[in-house]
Amino acid sequence: MTRTDTRIVGDAPGISLTVTESGEGRPVLVLHGGGGPFTVAGLVAHLAEAHQVIAPTHPGWNGTVRDEAVSSIQSLAEVYSELLRAEDLQGVVVVGSSLGGWLAAEMALDDRAEGRIAALVLIDAVGIEVPEEPMVDFFALDARGVAEHSFADPQKFFVDPSTLPPEQVARQAANMQTMRAVAGYPSMHDSALRGRLAELGLPALVIWGESDRIVTPAYGSAFAAAIPDARLTVLENAGHLPHIEQPEATSAVIAEFLASLPTRVG
Repeated sequence: MTRTDTRIVGDAPGISLTVTESGEGRPVLVLHGGGGPFTVAGLVAHLAEAHQVIAPTHPGWNGTVRDEAVSSIQSLAEVYSELLRAEDLQGVVVVGSSLGGWLAAEMALDDRAEGRIAALVLIDAVGIEVPEEPMVDFFALDARGVAEHSFADPQKFFVDPSTLPPEQVARQAANMQTMRAVAGYPSMHDSALRGRLAELGLPALVIWGESDRIVTPAYGSAFAAAIPDARLTVLENAGHLPHIEQPEATSAVIAEFLASLPTRVG
């Protein structure tokens, strides 16, 4: 059973979150990237076959309201940490794609005292600074450039904006404006995050697409190396969104990792 509702988290008046929940089992929080919830929809459906999946829409994406208090990745991570408290979730695995991976890392750092988060799955995550492998200026890319940098097979996934309904184009533009406001423009990283990741004491799976040209596999190697208990898996014939290009391979790697974790707490 899948249900989508609005939840208010934090102190009054609180932050409004649109949350989709499905499945049963160990709680898995899935955090989408800048492209919006649809980019992780297939992954959510697969995970929900064996787990309780909580998949929020980041405030300001897809027409939802972004409170002024949500003005950075750190503040949004705090909102999701509060969601875990409000739901009294324990043994949570946080799965984050791209921008969502940055959020997941920030959440895990904030959670060290409470220990609600048991593990991380970071899929082509952004957020750290790797001077020798800088992130592409995503905001400078047109639709063709986004496809060419994001996918191993860009022609298969390229969508000409002129073929889309005006409301969808407007929604995508609004999503990008929200990403600028929350992730920071043009930096799209926290220069201190890479060093802080050494403080994490939980297992992490870092998945990367071999053909990612937004953040290269070398950037992924740096991300994995910064986390003491991390393993890196690079998937062939996949770019920045391997769960879209190679869903079966991505799901298999995640399933193996989740099976290796201790039984959930709580």
